Amino acid sequence: MKKLLVVLSALFIAACGDDAPAQPETTTADKPAAQVASTDKVLEVYKSPTCGCCGDWVDHMKENGYTVEVHDTDNMQAIKEKAGILPGGGSCHTAFIDGYVIEGHVPASDVDRLLAERPQGKGLTVPGMPVGSPGMEMGDRVDTYDVLLFDEDGMAVFSHHPGN
Repeated sequence: MKKLLVVLSALFIAACGDDAPAQPETTTADKPAAQVASTDKVLEVYKSPTCGCCGDWVDHMKENGYTVEVHDTDNMQAIKEKAGILPGGGSCHTAFIDGYVIEGHVPASDVDRLLAERPQGKGLTVPGMPVGSPGMEMGDRVDTYDVLLFDEDGMAVFSHHPGN
């Protein structure tokens, strides 16, 4: 067990050597790594330091029980490329949780469902910045939008959020 922890630690340190968003394998004495991330709901968010709606989305996730680690960066394109965001699937911020990518204004309830069901795919995205999605509130207006499950081959509807 100690050898495995040493190897995982070395891999984590090596992965942190570049600017890639690392997905650390955190362990405790009594829990496997995947359970720690899912149970603790730790979300690692990369965003522009000047984006207000990203901060509002972070607040939404915190209000829904997530621990959020925020990394401000001026080079979001590099993060999106490393995360495998497909053309047309991007938004303003990129997050990582338990091996999945969360792109844009995805509601916490969809992230909860993703972590519970664990479908095959890279993660979820809400392309663009739809009004009424978490962090994009503008009065009573809510636009219709879809949360998409994506992988390197494409995107499919994961959930639909009707507008008003």
